[in-house]
Amino acid sequence: MSDPAPSFVAQQMALLVSNCKRAFQVLRDRGPGKITFWFIALLIGIAAGFAALFFRKGIEGLQAWAYGTDDVQNLHTFISGLEWYWVVALPMIGGLVVGLILHNFTRDGRARSVADVIQGAALHEGRVETRAGLASALASMITLGTGGSSGREGPVVHLAAVISTWVSRRINADGITGRDLLGCAVAAAVSASFNAPIAGALFALEVVLRHFAVHAFAPIVIASVAGTVINRLEFGGVTEFVLPSYGDLQFYVELPAFLLLGLTCGAIAVALMRSVFWAEDIGNFVQAKTKLPRYLRPMVAGAILGVIALWFPHIIGVGYETTSMALTGQLVLHEAVVFAILKVAAVSITLGGRMGGGVFSPSLMIGALAGLGFGLVATGLFPDVSGSSSLYALAGMGAVAAAVLGAPISTTLIVFELTGDWQTGLAVMVAVSMSTALSSRLVDRSFFLTQIERRGIHLAAGPQAYLLSIFVVARVMRTQDDPRAANEERCWELINDGTYIDGTATLEQAMPIFDQTMVQFIPVVSLSPDAPPELLGALFHVDALKAYNRALAATAAEEHS
Repeated sequence: MSDPAPSFVAQQMALLVSNCKRAFQVLRDRGPGKITFWFIALLIGIAAGFAALFFRKGIEGLQAWAYGTDDVQNLHTFISGLEWYWVVALPMIGGLVVGLILHNFTRDGRARSVADVIQGAALHEGRVETRAGLASALASMITLGTGGSSGREGPVVHLAAVISTWVSRRINADGITGRDLLGCAVAAAVSASFNAPIAGALFALEVVLRHFAVHAFAPIVIASVAGTVINRLEFGGVTEFVLPSYGDLQFYVELPAFLLLGLTCGAIAVALMRSVFWAEDIGNFVQAKTKLPRYLRPMVAGAILGVIALWFPHIIGVGYETTSMALTGQLVLHEAVVFAILKVAAVSITLGGRMGGGVFSPSLMIGALAGLGFGLVATGLFPDVSGSSSLYALAGMGAVAAAVLGAPISTTLIVFELTGDWQTGLAVMVAVSMSTALSSRLVDRSFFLTQIERRGIHLAAGPQAYLLSIFVVARVMRTQDDPRAANEERCWELINDGTYIDGTATLEQAMPIFDQTMVQFIPVVSLSPDAPPELLGALFHVDALKAYNRALAATAAEEHS
């Protein structure tokens, strides 16, 4: 007689036991690795948070020592009472020290910034230069502490990337893990700078990693929260700016004004970005014509900044005092306009003079000033249907910053976390959307991606444009001892016809040759000035396409994992 069938309850209990065993098996086999990674993300978040805190404290301490004041939050007011020669000399001395540091510890005399972090994430498996990065952080701290006119968040982001790079090298992380750790460090640095954990996490995904992979979200959030905790342990739960109460916003009436504000801020953001690049080009031209040593270039820029600061000390440093004055409506129209124009010029001089620093804080200040100026005009023309001019300053701050950074989502959230007012957040969203829509069509999406584009790297166009540049021809070619090697006699025929490529070139340089010559393979040679080409092997078209296709597939898999 057959055994009776198990009851429904018995079946469900057996299924539950089976699922529990399977879950335990997964936890035992895969869980510890993931948990370990999250623990590393937490440690990186703590380290990056402390790096951001020490960098900020270092700037404030250096400003207090150099200018002789204990109230660095009101530095601009204090500078007005200093002797003129001291106001001019401090940025010059700081520029000279910065120039010497960058000359000796970087290969090109240039301070590293967020653009280098984005490039490291895309092309170097989440790694950045550590030696040059540490030197750049020190140079940027001296720049901001002695009168340079730039931002502190950019150097902090790169300093955090140096920390994640050190960890990635110690654990021999692959590309995906290295990029995830880089995202954790960036998120913690931004969160610690702004006391904004949501915006910090999204900034890392939106700006640096440039995708929203689900697998990276949890560790990045863990690191972002850790960075915020470090900030709050020192400064408490207060926001960066003390903002007024804006009251109700009549969206149906004022919405067109915020749309117009967004377009205005987009144009201002483009002017800021192009001014920096223009100043960089002028600096390069003047340096080449005058044979000026590169370590003196920041000193010359510091001298110009010092002269401007004699009449307008608001350009000195990060500029949060002036930003706060704009957000609280303490400036009149002509002050807002003049300060905004001068800040654009000062930032261009600082970065074009290679003094170090970032563009985040300056874009906030310029945006707040531009928004306030717009708001004063709008409320003056339509006083009966307008809200506070300070609200326009807040929206302008977000709009310019979003356009410069190419980060509409995280910038909107930064402003929202500064206020906690959803109505205000909606006003900012309207302005941000219009500013980024306009600016992204006039530059390569953002200040950072345009910087990278000027280096000949096409990150803004997407993986299909830049992935070819990561493959060196010598690593993809078939050597002469390969069983499938190209015919040597045919290789020399092509070389004599001028169809060949250097082994150190990339697939980005090789693919146009295939298109122009329609050959199946290109001879790969080693070129030297005093010797004829030496045949190393051949790059086959099919091998180049396979390598490119695998890279595209891997990128897509990472972005959708």
